Amino acid sequence: MAITKLVFALCLFINGELVEHRIQDSLSTCLKMKREATRNMDMQNKQFMCGEVEAELEENIDGSKTIKKIIKSK
Repeated sequence: MAITKLVFALCLFINGELVEHRIQDSLSTCLKMKREATRNMDMQNKQFMCGEVEAELEENIDGSKTIKKIIKSK
């Protein structure tokens, strides 16, 4: 069952296209993960962004939640 909720997300864009998004606990956690990923990856044609988004979430078998679809960014 999908749930709509406001969450912080770390988004990866490649060539301007959103290819991956992950829920983060807070904006500070998101920015920390963004810094770490930027340091450890070849950033050619890639961009990470943190933001608060309204997203459709789904629950995994282990009880964690993942973003199924971003509905609107704030």
